[in-house]
Order: sequence, then C-alpha cells, then structure tokens
Amino acid sequence: MSGQASLQACQRHRTMHSNSMTSRFLLGLTAALTFLLAACGKQADTAKPEGPYPALWEIADGNGATEGWMFGTIHALPDGTRWRSERLDTVVGQADMLVVEVANLENGEALSALFEQMAYDRPAGPIAERIDPELRGEFEELLVKAKVRRGYFDPMESWAAALALAQVAQTAKAENGADRALLAAFDKREVVELEGAHGQLAIFDSLPEDEQRDLLNAVLEESRDYQGEIGTLANAWLEGDTERLTQLTRRGILADPELVQVLLRDRNADWAAQIENLLSARDKPLIAVGAGHLLGDHGLPALLEARGYTVRRIE
Repeated sequence: MSGQASLQACQRHRTMHSNSMTSRFLLGLTAALTFLLAACGKQADTAKPEGPYPALWEIADGNGATEGWMFGTIHALPDGTRWRSERLDTVVGQADMLVVEVANLENGEALSALFEQMAYDRPAGPIAERIDPELRGEFEELLVKAKVRRGYFDPMESWAAALALAQVAQTAKAENGADRALLAAFDKREVVELEGAHGQLAIFDSLPEDEQRDLLNAVLEESRDYQGEIGTLANAWLEGDTERLTQLTRRGILADPELVQVLLRDRNADWAAQIENLLSARDKPLIAVGAGHLLGDHGLPALLEARGYTVRRIE
C-alpha cells in the first residue's frame, strides 16, 4: 500500500468513526483492528492524580521474589481519559521488557494492508444474506453512520465485516489505548509480542463460517445498547473493578461457548506457556494485555498460579 493509499485509508476510517471494536473487545479480548488508526494521532498525557486505578498485578516465584508484573489494558479510549498511576509508572521504570499482544501498532500502513489481504481472500456474498432478519434494522443504522455505499461490506468475509461494523459503532479512539501508551514508554527497551497482528486476525479468519456469522450478528445486537455500555465498561476498567468487568465481558459475544473458547481460553492457555518461559529468564517483564484476558478462572493470573507462581494484585 502506498503512502497516499495509507493516508486515504486513515481518512476513510475517520469518516466511518471506526476507532475501536465492540465494548467487549475494547477490554482486550483482541487488539485486532485498533491498529487501523493507531498511527493517525498522538496520545495526550494520561496521568491520573488520584485513584482508583486500573488493575495491576505482581508475579512472584515460590520464594516471594518478584518475577514480573501484569496490567490489563483497554485498546481504545475517549479523548482526555486519564488512567496512569504513579505505581504503574514505577513498574514501567523497573521492568526490563514489555510483553503485548501486538507490538507494531504504529505501522498502520502495513497493518491496514494485512487486514485487507485477509478480509477479502474468500468470496463472501451479500452481507444481507448473512445477517439475522431481526437485526437488519441495526445494520441499516450502521450503514448510515458509516457513510458508505450499500455494498461496501459485501466482499468482506463475515468475521471482517463484524469487526469493521463494530468499529463503526464506537467513538473511542485507538490512539488513546493503554497498550499504545505503554509501547511508547518502552520505545528504547525490548518489546515481545504474544501473537502479532497476523496471528490475531488469523484467529478470526480461521473461524467456521457459522461462528463468523454468530460474531457478525452479535456485533449488530450489541450495537443496540452501545451508548450506555461503553461508559460502564470504561469506568469499570478505570476503577479497577474486576468483578464488574467479569460480569460485563461474559455477555453478548462471549456468551457463545465456541467463541469464548477460541477468542479467550485457547489464547490464554497459549500465552500462559509463553509467559512462563519469559518469567524463567533474568529479565523482568511487564505483561500488558487486554483486561478481559486477566479475569476469572481461565484468566492469566489463575493460569500462572496453577503453574506455581504467586500473583498478587498491587493496585
């Protein structure tokens, strides 16, 4: 993709208000498309003078020695959101490396090209035929909001259309995401990615068509109550209310057993194995992944404790 094409893509996504994904994905069940605007703006100061703050964990070995830290991110936030604490800044200063889902969030040109390459490689047919009849109204509303032609989503595979429509439904911005701020803070230090952009998109691309359609229709259904939902989720994250976050992120899309297995549990199990290898080295990592991956019995804290580590919330 040329520089001019990249600029046009950036402008097109701005026109569509495509700045993040559904409220569930904002809490980090994937970072997949938030990179599409990551290079289109600069993040303002996010320091928050007083708590409460988003949840932060310390990881210790069997002797109580600190091996690393975990922080649950949110991939897109409204302008002016303040969330960074002094304790988190201290951890950022102490950590030797940053571990994230996707490292190259600044390379919007390459990442946009990657999405386009994967989203259109199989004929999909009219999207109207893939949408539940009772959700056609929601689709029509998003078409109007997106300001695109009626057939714009037809060539996209169902998973790609789902993520693109989820972006249309949101107004929070990827350039304000907590993961992007932490990547900037580790600009001169090692950054390790657990999946990478191709790996994340491949998870969606490999879903069976019926699961892709479930995702598509769940996005449309959730768009009905988006306006009230985004504030609730963002506030729960900002306040470190993990109990509330668990409740909010186990509905809608993640009420589907097959999707929760693929999008959450399988990935967490894979990440836990990778993180254990990193913790065995001398360098101390700060693991910053979507907050949805750190919740409940199948979250990373629980999986690391099962591997013999002590995981203690410190904020």
